[in-house]
Amino acid sequence: MGCCISQVPHQSVSIIEQWGAFKRLASPGLLILNCPCGESVRGNISLRVQQLDVRCETKTQDNVFVTLTCSVQFQVDNGHIYDAFYRLTNPHQQITAYVFDVVRASVPKMGLDMVFEQKDEIAHAVKNELAKSMAGFGYEIIQALITDIDPDERVKKSMNEINAAQRMRVAAQDKAEAEKILQVKSAEADAESKFLAGVGIARQRKAIIEGLRDSVVEFSENIEGSTPKDVMDMVLVTQYFDTLKELGQHGRSNTVFVPHSSGSNSSLSDQIRTGFMEGKATHG
Repeated sequence: MGCCISQVPHQSVSIIEQWGAFKRLASPGLLILNCPCGESVRGNISLRVQQLDVRCETKTQDNVFVTLTCSVQFQVDNGHIYDAFYRLTNPHQQITAYVFDVVRASVPKMGLDMVFEQKDEIAHAVKNELAKSMAGFGYEIIQALITDIDPDERVKKSMNEINAAQRMRVAAQDKAEAEKILQVKSAEADAESKFLAGVGIARQRKAIIEGLRDSVVEFSENIEGSTPKDVMDMVLVTQYFDTLKELGQHGRSNTVFVPHSSGSNSSLSDQIRTGFMEGKATHG
C-alpha cells in the first residue's frame, strides 16, 4: 500500500480529509498520508497571533466626520480549530463588520473631544463585542486598540488655529503682566531716586546755610562796625558775579539779565532781590 509524505509548518495545524470528509488534525512536523485510502490535506490554519487594522469613518455628535483606525489582535483557539476552519470562510471580513458596527454605534454619541478622551472605552467595547461573537467561530480576541483618530483636514486646521489663539492670548497676558511689573519697578526706582536726591539737596543746603552762618558770625566778630546784612550783601554779590562767569563759559545757557547801575554793593544787592521777585511774580 502506498503512502504520501508531507510536512506541517511550525505553529500551524493541517486539516486532513478523507474522501472530502473531515478525518483528523495534523500537528507540526512529519505528515504521513494514506493516499490510496483518500486522505489529503484540505488546508493549514495558523495558530500565531494575527493583527487586522480596520479603518472606519463615522460622524461624531457635533457633526464632525472622523476616521478611526482599530487594530484587532486575534488567534485561533487551539481547542476549536475545527470551528475556525469550517464555520467561518473569511475571518478578516467578519471582524471588520463587527468593528464597523461597534464604532458607528458608539462614536455618534460623543463629541470630537470626548472621542479622543474615551478612545480606550471605545476599544474596550470593540474587544468585548468581538470576543462574544468570534468565540463561537473558534477565534480568541487578544486585544483591540484605537491606534489613530483622524478628523477631517479642515477640522484639524480649525482646532490648531483655536489652540494657537489660546496660546497667543496667554502669551499676551504674560507679556502685559511683565510690562506692568517693569513699570511698577521703574516707578519705585524713580521715586526712590528722587527721594535720595531730595535728601542730598537738603543736606547740601543745610551745609551751605551752616557755612554761611559761621562765615557771617566770624566776619562780624573780626571786622568792627560790620553787620550780618553787610556780609550777606557781599556774599550775594559774589554769587552774582560767579553766575555771570558761568553764563559766559557756556554758550547754550539760558541767560537772565538783571539791570543794575554801578553803585554800592548794597544797591546792587537790592536790585538783584528786586529782579528775582519780579521774575517770580511774572511766572506766578
